[in-house]
Amino acid sequence: MSGNTNVQVENKTIKIIIVEDFKLTRVGLRCALNSNPDIEVCAESENAIDGLKLIERYKPDVVLMDLGLPGMNGIEAMVKVKEIYPNTKVIALTSHDRTEEVMAALSSGANAYCLKDIDPSKLADVVRDVANGVCWIDPMVSNLVLKALPKAENISFLADSNDSQCRVPLTEREFEVLKHLVAGKSNTEIAKELIVSVHTAKAHVCSILQKMSVNDRVQAAVKAVKEGLV
Repeated sequence: MSGNTNVQVENKTIKIIIVEDFKLTRVGLRCALNSNPDIEVCAESENAIDGLKLIERYKPDVVLMDLGLPGMNGIEAMVKVKEIYPNTKVIALTSHDRTEEVMAALSSGANAYCLKDIDPSKLADVVRDVANGVCWIDPMVSNLVLKALPKAENISFLADSNDSQCRVPLTEREFEVLKHLVAGKSNTEIAKELIVSVHTAKAHVCSILQKMSVNDRVQAAVKAVKEGLV
């Protein structure tokens, strides 16, 4: 979930490491990303152990991590990356049919969650945004979670809820914005949908994060889905 900032990290090329066990997928990702002048795939690995060594060697800005790796899986590897290299951003790569994997990944600390069939140009935008500190979640990942989790009953975001224990004090407009967050829309896209300025959309998002006691857009979306609030 993010807007396309199209801003390079400190005006430098964004260094990427790909950790993916299928060679054809690695080649496709490398070619797609290297076609962008501001992005460079500096190394790639087919397993997590070697991937961690490459991260130590190259100090990349972003790591693309497949979740279904042999040996140490991608979820375990992402946890280690976030512990050892907290400044390195991680994009989790997953597939449509691995709902359990997606559920586990949501607590791994990754900065973004992408399905492998993401459009190459969109992936480049996600890389740029993540490199600049923005979190993003693929709308299809949200849909997988929605299907996997039963919705909680009698939970309302509306400020006039009668049950103070289950009420989250969002305004009706913030509730609209939250639904767009879960759908994976950027601040720019939300602004267009609601016919407001990007600045206003961003302000709503910040307010939502504060009221929901979460740190970023991904956590807000996951919390909303897990608690059946959308």
